[in-house]
Amino acid sequence: MTIDILPDDVLVEIFDFYIIVDDRGSYAPLNTWHALVHVCRRWRYLVFASPRRLNLRLVYHGHRPISEVLDTWPVLPITLISRLESSELPKSDQRRDNLVAALESEHYNRISEIHISETTSSHWERLAAAMKKPFPNLTYLDVSLYFSRFSVLVLPDSFLGGSAPRLRTLKLTGVRFPSMQKPLSSANGLVKLTLLNIPDYGYISFDAMATALKVMTRLESLHLDFRSALSFPEPTNQHLPPPMRFVLPALTELIFRGVYPYLEDLLARIDAPLLYRLRITFFKDPNFDVPELRRLVGHTEDFKAFDYAVVSVFNYSIMLDLKTEAVDHLRWLAIEIACKELDLQVSSLAQLCSSSFSLISTLEELKIVESDYLSSSHWKCDTDDTRWVELLDSFTAVKNLYLTDEVARRVCGALRDPSRERVTEVLPSLRNVFVNGSRSSFEHIEEAMRPFVAARQLSGHPLAISHWRR
Repeated sequence: MTIDILPDDVLVEIFDFYIIVDDRGSYAPLNTWHALVHVCRRWRYLVFASPRRLNLRLVYHGHRPISEVLDTWPVLPITLISRLESSELPKSDQRRDNLVAALESEHYNRISEIHISETTSSHWERLAAAMKKPFPNLTYLDVSLYFSRFSVLVLPDSFLGGSAPRLRTLKLTGVRFPSMQKPLSSANGLVKLTLLNIPDYGYISFDAMATALKVMTRLESLHLDFRSALSFPEPTNQHLPPPMRFVLPALTELIFRGVYPYLEDLLARIDAPLLYRLRITFFKDPNFDVPELRRLVGHTEDFKAFDYAVVSVFNYSIMLDLKTEAVDHLRWLAIEIACKELDLQVSSLAQLCSSSFSLISTLEELKIVESDYLSSSHWKCDTDDTRWVELLDSFTAVKNLYLTDEVARRVCGALRDPSRERVTEVLPSLRNVFVNGSRSSFEHIEEAMRPFVAARQLSGHPLAISHWRR
């Protein structure tokens, strides 16, 4: 028996699996289907007879003139990749010329995907100049600059001719945004919008962003990542009327990193009834005030069904992650504060939890853990252990508390004094504390906690401390 006995539809299924697996993890799709068409005439016929099923496209890197590449194959969509490694830059003049020529050629209307990264400023200027016209079949655009966190790409005002009617995915990294207002407003078919490393100047304002989002009724994923806290203007004292809200009916994922006023102003304008994935990273601030975020979380049905919370301590941030035991649902809610001082990490998260997210008051399980890569020096700072109690105050329904070693030392240090009037007010429903660490470390913490355990016992709130193997 040979593979030749398989019917055509089964072979096409196998081809599709081969292409997907071979492309997985690649920077961009490869021409993996080329090997299939060289096996035999039947395979060649089946591949070219199923261009949509197999998502066939010609991936062009600029190694040869575009006309030579297209003359070899049937008419297929083109994926153009301009990604020049640092070692290539001095000797890649011909490739750069070919890529620019492809964008300027008569075949530009066949280009469906464009990936541009690791480019020089002069090469980018040539590429951008060649893209000052509409690309009628462009569905995917990724322009990313990673050479330096201080580098910025500038888009011309007439980029994409001010129109991107079929664009579905747009990803921009390290790009100045004022000139993108027109393309964004015209790309009402966008499904995924990702703006990363937004610079400290020339960024898109929340008013312009809201205007652009208003027409994106198919948008499913929105990701905004600002470079620093400087990417926000000084607040004005003007008392403006509340903005009119609009609905993003398809939005299921929102990821944001920046200052909280920007997000608040943006959320004041939008409703997202289908949202079930939310990740927020705030730069540190002495006074978080996030009523719009609280409204969004409180009015989203999927965010009312979490089972437990995880607080993770990292070198440069602290994160609250709400999770569910359900294996058939992808709901996700994470709030992170970018800050490297442990005292500010804990106090800032405590402030957010106490004033913003009432849904955590119903959770019965809480884990507070330190990252596996957390520096030991992180714990040496002068931190008031009572900050941890302030954080725990919001988790009034928790019955099971899981603590890793270093966290346990500080939490237990704040709880162990039985004379505290609040001995039953903090975590009033608590029944079990599980401590991860070595046996000797656990025994030390258990001993330190005996007065607190005894006080809880006398108050009618018994508490058990157990060893937890994380």
